[in-house]
Amino acid sequence: MRIDSSEEDEGLALNLTSMIDVVFLLIIFFMVSTTFLNLEKEMDLNLPEAVSGRPEEMEQDEVIINVMEDGRMKVGESYYDLDGLVERLKQVALADPETPVTIRGDRDTVFQNAVRAMDACGQANLHQISVGILGDRGGS
Repeated sequence: MRIDSSEEDEGLALNLTSMIDVVFLLIIFFMVSTTFLNLEKEMDLNLPEAVSGRPEEMEQDEVIINVMEDGRMKVGESYYDLDGLVERLKQVALADPETPVTIRGDRDTVFQNAVRAMDACGQANLHQISVGILGDRGGS
């Protein structure tokens, strides 16, 4: 007696057509909705001015201090000595004393250089400090 195996395979197959349709619709939805956000920002509106209230304060981004191998300190694209770094951080503290600071030290720098950056933060009254390692060179 011969059993036809093609009938059994049809019962076990999953029809993914509906799920693929839903996924493509979601992709289209997210593509279109992000386009609308950019259009709303570009609208040229003449908004009314409020008599009461105060302007929204700009949130200060995190300050990242990179301590290089030779002891130089870099914030953004500029290099600073210790006095210059203190002055830069004082400007940040004037805008928002709660600004977080991340100190990233090169793997080959001496610990004292990172401590100098921490001292500069203390002199500028910035106390939300975190410390990390600059770059990953592999190995242990």
